[in-house]
Amino acid sequence: MNGPVKTVVISGYYGFGNAGDEAVLFSIIQTLRSLRENLRFIVLSQDPPKTAKAYGVEAVNRWNVLAVLKALRQADIVLSGGGSLLQDVTGPRSIWYYLGIVWAAKLLRRRVIFYSQGIGPVNGVSGRHLVKKIANRVDVITVRDDRSRTELLDMEVTVPPLYVTADPVLGLSRQDLNLNAGKELLLRNGIDPSRPILGVSVREWRGLTGYYQVLAKGCDHLARQGWQVVFIPMHFPADIAPSREVARQMRESSVILREDAPATTVMGAIAHVGLVLGMRLHALIVAAVAGVPVVGVSYDPKVTSFLKLVEQPSAGKVETLTAEELIQTLDLVLHNIAKQQEKVEERAAELRQDARKAAHLALELLGK
Repeated sequence: MNGPVKTVVISGYYGFGNAGDEAVLFSIIQTLRSLRENLRFIVLSQDPPKTAKAYGVEAVNRWNVLAVLKALRQADIVLSGGGSLLQDVTGPRSIWYYLGIVWAAKLLRRRVIFYSQGIGPVNGVSGRHLVKKIANRVDVITVRDDRSRTELLDMEVTVPPLYVTADPVLGLSRQDLNLNAGKELLLRNGIDPSRPILGVSVREWRGLTGYYQVLAKGCDHLARQGWQVVFIPMHFPADIAPSREVARQMRESSVILREDAPATTVMGAIAHVGLVLGMRLHALIVAAVAGVPVVGVSYDPKVTSFLKLVEQPSAGKVETLTAEELIQTLDLVLHNIAKQQEKVEERAAELRQDARKAAHLALELLGK
């Protein structure tokens, strides 16, 4: 459909080297472009040149107030999301920053949509008050799960229409992933895509270290059965150190993907593994999109919520994870691997339309 060029400004955690958030950005742009022509995108980014090059968009420094205001003035619509923007687990700054962008957009009388956001936890009194005050002024809210909807209602966000969609990445299909680049990345690192691969996504969490040894035992268990163990850092370079630590505690050999590869390449690599053992939410989501069974290790309610959504098992919480529990869960999945694959493919297909609903609502708000 042709028509006048409309400007879409996207605000989220972009340009920080987090493959999960970059996958979200890629999905949003890809989905909107597939539904409408003549869209001009401006992304607020930590690394504007990298973002502009990766997605064929315009990008401005997210900390440059004048550049951000200029972008907002040009916007026909502002998308806040996706990802876990409104939470104070990582400190209060996240809420202040993202709501500040929304507040500025509303002062400039721009249309704003919360785009498939994961909301919470918001524990601070000031944070909860701020969410209530500003979220009630946006035009449309879409959240990625029921838990996020409940969080908003608990904070008395009741004015805008509120829809439960799904994470934007679930709007993709396996064909959207860069399978060739992913395969090349694995081959460059000595991994044979024709043999079984366990993809592992591990992150540091609150200074805990006990789970490294537990994960190492789980990885060894599969390595002894002929699986190649590959650590896939989703946040580069932050996930390299915990990956190295788990690999160090393993008795069998493993490989860490140490390249700062584009998110689309990382997604393509995940599509070639046979099973994902993951902490990072988007390692699990990309696996589901690719039809790859997963075993999750939960460090946050968002991980638990997603595993339930795609009917895949959790080995337990990171704080209390045991080797026995992990190995038992891995064995259960391996024993029923074809059934697990069928189930994850089925659930991902069902969620695809939910994920794309946010794009339809954004375009509806944008108008002709």
